[in-house]
Amino acid sequence: MPTVLPTPEAINVLQRASQFGFQLWQNKPTVAQSFIKSYPLNQTLNEQVIKDLIQDYTLDDECCIADEISVMKGLRTLRNLMMLRWIWQDALRLISLEQLTWELSHFADECLIFAKSYVYQTLIQKYGEPHFYDTKNRLQKDDLAIIAMGKMGAKELNLSSDIDLIFVHQGQGETDGKKCIDTKVFMKKWGQGIIELLDKPTQDGFVFRIDMRLRPWGDGSDLAIHLSALEKYFAQHGRAWERFAWLKARIVNCIDFTDNLQQLIQPFVFRYYVDYSAFSALREMKSLIENQVTQRQDTDNIKLGAGGIRDIEFIVQSFQLIYGGRVLPLKVKNCLQAMQKLHELDYLDAQTYENLANAYRFLRRLEHGIQAIHDEQTQRLPSDPVWQQNLANVLGFDDWMALLTCLNQHRLLVKVPFDNLVTERKHPVAVVEIKHDQNLEQLSTRLTEENQQKLTNFWQSNLVKKLSDEAKNRLDTAYPLLVYALLQVDKTVANVALPRLLNLLESVSRRSIYLVMLSENPHATAKLIPMLASSPWIATELANHPVLLDSFLREKYRHLPNKDELADILRQQLLRVEPNDEEGLLNAFRFFKKTQVLAVASSDILAERPLMKVSDSLTFIAEVVLEKALERVFADLVKKHGYPLNIQGEPVNANQNGFAVIGYGKLGGLEMSYSSDLDLVFLHDIDEQAMTIGDKPISGMQFASRLAQRLMNYLSTQTRDGRAYEIDMRLRPSGQAGMLVVSCHAYLLYQEQKAWAWEHQALVRARAICGDKQVMAKFNTIRRKILCMPRELNAVRIDVGEMRHKMQDHLGTKKHMKQQGKFHLKQDAGGMVDIEFMAQFAVLAYASDYPELAVWSDNVRIFEELGKTGLVDKAICERLIECYLSLRAKTHTLALAEQSTVVDDSGWHELRIFVDEQWQMLIGQRPEAL
Repeated sequence: MPTVLPTPEAINVLQRASQFGFQLWQNKPTVAQSFIKSYPLNQTLNEQVIKDLIQDYTLDDECCIADEISVMKGLRTLRNLMMLRWIWQDALRLISLEQLTWELSHFADECLIFAKSYVYQTLIQKYGEPHFYDTKNRLQKDDLAIIAMGKMGAKELNLSSDIDLIFVHQGQGETDGKKCIDTKVFMKKWGQGIIELLDKPTQDGFVFRIDMRLRPWGDGSDLAIHLSALEKYFAQHGRAWERFAWLKARIVNCIDFTDNLQQLIQPFVFRYYVDYSAFSALREMKSLIENQVTQRQDTDNIKLGAGGIRDIEFIVQSFQLIYGGRVLPLKVKNCLQAMQKLHELDYLDAQTYENLANAYRFLRRLEHGIQAIHDEQTQRLPSDPVWQQNLANVLGFDDWMALLTCLNQHRLLVKVPFDNLVTERKHPVAVVEIKHDQNLEQLSTRLTEENQQKLTNFWQSNLVKKLSDEAKNRLDTAYPLLVYALLQVDKTVANVALPRLLNLLESVSRRSIYLVMLSENPHATAKLIPMLASSPWIATELANHPVLLDSFLREKYRHLPNKDELADILRQQLLRVEPNDEEGLLNAFRFFKKTQVLAVASSDILAERPLMKVSDSLTFIAEVVLEKALERVFADLVKKHGYPLNIQGEPVNANQNGFAVIGYGKLGGLEMSYSSDLDLVFLHDIDEQAMTIGDKPISGMQFASRLAQRLMNYLSTQTRDGRAYEIDMRLRPSGQAGMLVVSCHAYLLYQEQKAWAWEHQALVRARAICGDKQVMAKFNTIRRKILCMPRELNAVRIDVGEMRHKMQDHLGTKKHMKQQGKFHLKQDAGGMVDIEFMAQFAVLAYASDYPELAVWSDNVRIFEELGKTGLVDKAICERLIECYLSLRAKTHTLALAEQSTVVDDSGWHELRIFVDEQWQMLIGQRPEAL
């Protein structure tokens, strides 16, 4: 085969295709030309050539493996030259998509295998070889499996792709060297060494960016997991999206326990039967993709946009998950190969297969063209007109508009099978036929004149007149269902709901996909009307953030997730955020919070959930957001500054990070409401003077302070989806004048020596939320110690009574309101705060003799414990709990209705008298009687 020399025409193509490649050709002409001559553009590479190249570029002048700096330089130099060659071959159309992605993937494989061996030799010289104990407690030599995920696993790596990896070893044990360490630590060092050798940026660039976030438990978990832990994870915690991820899993290196590993992976991914249970999970994932596309409105992203690469992969993998357990030929990892099998087995008809295959090839080649420009991991179309024209020409188009036209045609052809995938239209059982004209006439007789006019104004508005034909058709399809739904409630509810419904329709009509949601879910749509009538807050949330409609219409409120399920939901959503997308990360937190709170509110109204369940759910949502935000912030700071040292002088780690979040108030008392702030205090156990172990070291105090500040920013920064939570730090030691974060020792000294009585009172409702378990345990010890301190009974009565009187004077209803028979459910005498203060008084006054009173931070269980002591009659404690829950339930209802907590006294007088009597018995007289 004749050699294709780098002619002027070929160099011109390279210049148009890649600034990165052309600069390399210009800046290092001798090296680049020599490489291209040795490995001509019109020839492909095989496994042995790639392996030989890696060996050549990592040997020193004496043909021995070079030192680490030289190895890193050699690998990066080789990677750049290979990239130059691949970019050039692709631009000149001298290589097929399949060959190019295979070479890229195999080069990554061989780099990983080399790195694994190189790092291992360094480690065993220091620590000896790693071993583990088998099932018969015999010591066996351990090894590290490198599992490639995603495109790397499918051998379809793109030009500038991250590589997703998971490290697995066999079991727990230790090394056999002079400096013996735990095998888990050895595996961590092994993995870190591999990552640094290939991922660390130097003046020569990098070899591959390595992403480890797909490993079980994600960021913050052990870098390498052993087999039994992986088996347990799959059995107890593996989710549907992870089945998608592990479908492409491939073991890169030769290991002795391949069969053991495959026996874990295969049954997790593939069910033996036709997996109809997957349909529900697939619908959720499909809906999530659609919501993200709708929310992003990102037509420039050829991977994540509608009809993009991700949609094609989802279609293919959905069929594989459902049928792959019984249809063995579908157990392939490569997307094009799997697509072909689906066609051969009649899961995809000929036209759909052709459309999807052509679209996939076009999109992947376009992806390579985009990434070739600057050697960037991006799927976003260039915005620079020069590079737009260059890209179009390289791909064979006359101009940019011609390329976009072709791209949009492919996207539309992908969208059809994606929209039809795992679709289940829910027909209303009770409605055989909706007689719209009759319903409209009946509705007009039930609406007030004002609402009839509002309805007329909506249909005559410019908004409706200017809708596209498609949007107008969708509105016309949804409207009969909405009219029917308005007729299923009483006249009052319908009239309250209608203006809010019209606001929602105005919000969603321009993004008419939401109208399709309404049409496709008639049962859930019918329940939208009482929801809108019951809560203007919910109505406003839906109008401002229509993406929340999907959660409601899929009736997620029927099952309120527990804390573990919530954590997994958020974890899945965070994994879908692109690396370094700070705004995307913040929006993910806020979207999660809003969707889950909406589900709780819907459950509260429609399913009439018990108050305690509602508060628990709202509290769990906040806890999960705090946990995941802390994990992210800690990981980001460590990446920049390295790990700080704890007070024992040892580096902290992701699991024991030396930092804890303490919740006060409603968060601490597990009594969150829909609009609750987060009252937080931050504690640490970090050596404040010692410097972090990293390239840009800072002091431990700086690290802890930045961790606290960034955590607050994550939660309270305003984005297009609002903010996750308002943060209140006024309960920290010394209040607004105090440090943002304090050590456990300083916190103890403050509580013992400087804290006011009201601060000890607030400590009753404090609870460790998340962070380092040892720091959390220290807080619990401090809390118990302070609350169980002996106190003079009358002094506690005076302190609690004075604080209560101040609050009542400042926040309670004014005299003229009382004269009108008004009652503030929270702040007036006989209200919620009275009951809360009685619980706090009981702890401070009696916990020295009855330490069980200091165990719980919520009022209900404090009164339960108080009843057991005999200090207060058990029946009275039970009655106080009933009163407290009644008052809280009413405040929840009023919050959803956006109504004041000042109500008519008439319905609450008996309850107030009882609460007031108990106050006087326990604490003392008030300045004025009820």
